[in-house]
Amino acid sequence: MGVLNVTPDSFSDGGQYQNISDAIQHAQKLVTEGANLIDVGGESTRPGARGTDAAEEIQRVVPVIRELVARLPVPISIDTSKPEVMTAAVAAGAGLINDVCALRAEGAIEVARALGVPVCLMHMQGKPETMGDDPYYQDVVREVGNFLRQRVAACTEGGISEQQLLIDPGFGFGKNFDHNRRLLLDLDVLAGLGLPLTVGFSRKGFVGALLGDLNRDRAIGSAGLALMAAQKGARVERAHDVMPTRDLIRSWERLQNVDSHQGNFG
Repeated sequence: MGVLNVTPDSFSDGGQYQNISDAIQHAQKLVTEGANLIDVGGESTRPGARGTDAAEEIQRVVPVIRELVARLPVPISIDTSKPEVMTAAVAAGAGLINDVCALRAEGAIEVARALGVPVCLMHMQGKPETMGDDPYYQDVVREVGNFLRQRVAACTEGGISEQQLLIDPGFGFGKNFDHNRRLLLDLDVLAGLGLPLTVGFSRKGFVGALLGDLNRDRAIGSAGLALMAAQKGARVERAHDVMPTRDLIRSWERLQNVDSHQGNFG
């Protein structure tokens, strides 16, 4: 899942792709590098970020989605928690809703059911404005797993088929270093919930902390964590740096199926 933020303030690429032509060019680059899906976001959810008005978010994402749907051979996802934005984005051609609030906004379940597209439900403790303020868990893996089970149940009770749902533990969203570490080490437990598991480490502070230098380039570190997540059952990897992520995972996959590739690679 290639990341395309059309925002002025996202933590890694804010302000770079607000121009439609720049956004299209970058999305085309991500697909060329191996992205199977482009995730368009019009509101920053970095720690401390303030919310964006729904009308402004729609103005940011809809023109870009329309152009991407017309130009790219891969599905487009909308990264939003607002039912109004979900509706406008799907009308413009988006084929998946990626919601950091797991459809907890008023009316979100009803709107998602009516739209009929797949939905990714993510765990977040608190809100972006406050989620970095001393997050606490007694058992982060158990609590995140329980939350995701509850949200899946709420969605199915609201008329959304379980076959339409993906889950995301929300690395970095209301978690400190140790919480992120424990979630990654026990990611196979969450994969065992039986729904496609999405993860997003890309360029986050957790990666910089593991590298021992928050000022280091995080592309390779992010790709390495994505590989580890894939080995533990993750099905969708959200990435800014698609090529190294794709190359690492593809190499590992081919090692598992070496006989089927020997004729192609010698």
